[in-house]
Amino acid sequence: MTTPTSHLTTDAKRHISFEFFPPKTQEGVEKLRNTRHQLAQFKPEFFSVTFGAGGTTQEGTRNAVLEIQGEGFNAAPHLSCIGSTRDAITALLADYREHGIRRIVALRGDIPSGMVDVGEFRYANELVAFIREQHGDWFRIEVAGYPEYHPQAQNAEADIRNFVNKVNAGANAAITQYFFNADAYFRFVDEVRARGVTVPIVPGVMPIQNFSQLARFSDTCGAEIPRWLRLRLASFGDDAAAIRAYGLDVVTELCDKLLAGGAPGLHFYTLNAAGAVGTVCQRLGL
Repeated sequence: MTTPTSHLTTDAKRHISFEFFPPKTQEGVEKLRNTRHQLAQFKPEFFSVTFGAGGTTQEGTRNAVLEIQGEGFNAAPHLSCIGSTRDAITALLADYREHGIRRIVALRGDIPSGMVDVGEFRYANELVAFIREQHGDWFRIEVAGYPEYHPQAQNAEADIRNFVNKVNAGANAAITQYFFNADAYFRFVDEVRARGVTVPIVPGVMPIQNFSQLARFSDTCGAEIPRWLRLRLASFGDDAAAIRAYGLDVVTELCDKLLAGGAPGLHFYTLNAAGAVGTVCQRLGL
């Protein structure tokens, strides 16, 4: 596979964002700083930081977000409502607002194994409505979309309806789960547009660096690795360099198709590493 030629023009405005997870060690903190500074060259609209269900990484998320904000970048903390209370969410939103945070990624979150009390919020649309009720238009709210459907959805229709409900509750935009089939994204956008959704829907992009890790992530979150891609990656065995090189070609071509087809931007799941993501952005002329 050859590196595709980008369809982007030099003056095209694309909204790029990068997602991190909160580091748990000082070494991880330093690595994330280096990653962030490398990716800053692409002038992202924001950096987001994930948040464990029930607030299991709350302090780490807050620390990372405030550091990013303090460096002059736009930071967007993820906020999941499963396992949480209205009082806890109220306090966290007030804290972020006090520190000048203007963007939230609002999620239901996955239910941790063994959790009995799921908290006072059942669905993300309830969290979005609560944020709007408490803070009006202060926060720009991003929600999640699932082009290949949420793994816990009752059926396709229910998943689409849930997405529409989140947007109607007051979301400004959506970020999708990652995928490797561009048609899945375009079909999803067409379906929700037909139901009156007009907000930007930014595709989420996962770099391919480690096949076993990617397969594990995908099995958990319901993202499909197409058979042709799974078999091709498996054929490289333990050749990490070949996997990375092939993965760069696949992901660059995917991003090129998405942008050429009208996607408003790209949201990269970085896994706190700049290498693969930075290479893709450079190839795309971002």
